[in-house]
Amino acid sequence: MDLIIFDLDGTLINSEAIILEAQYETFRRCGRVHPGREAGLGIVGLTLDIAMAQLAGLAAPDDVLTETYRQVFSAMRVQAESDPSLDEPLFAGVAETLAELKRHGGLKLGIATGKSRKGAEFIVARHGWQGLFDTVQSADDAPSKPHPGMIQRAMAETGAAPERTAMVGDSSFDIEMAVAAGVVPVAVSWGFQPVEKLVTLGARHVLRAFQELPATLGLPKAAAA
Repeated sequence: MDLIIFDLDGTLINSEAIILEAQYETFRRCGRVHPGREAGLGIVGLTLDIAMAQLAGLAAPDDVLTETYRQVFSAMRVQAESDPSLDEPLFAGVAETLAELKRHGGLKLGIATGKSRKGAEFIVARHGWQGLFDTVQSADDAPSKPHPGMIQRAMAETGAAPERTAMVGDSSFDIEMAVAAGVVPVAVSWGFQPVEKLVTLGARHVLRAFQELPATLGLPKAAAA
């Protein structure tokens, strides 16, 4: 492989609690009824304005709804520093496996997320990932998933070929984006959307544990650190 690209929410980090709480509070402040957990997680991965409009059943983005969520989420990020219930921990095996992948000579790692660049940079800093990823694509860089723009930009920045690039994600948007870009779609089974749906949409591999990724992609065992 030339390049492995990862989604963040639901794939590398478990951000379910803070995302749902921010949605609930946003809808309360805007006088709307939140449609529930499944719907709330089902839009994670889309660019914020599109995600909030879809969650609210609107035909177009609503600036008030979008900005309210942004403010609520930022405040909850501060609250999370002293409230463990709003933490965004890594899923099991993520830290160790990313470190192993980084030891593969010539292999590059990337991120493609519906978060803003500021949000992506926060997560990178939060988990000490500076220097780990060779390319980071965000909602500020390309059209919302499932448009293939994020993957296309990542491949252009790293010189990766589509057939030697994998996209690892937990949502329909990740898999559809990967298929549209002509790269290898890899689904994770612990994320925010049913894995059966991801297989139907074209996921070529399904990870039951993050540690399975190197072998799934046919990578040799990396040298010990």
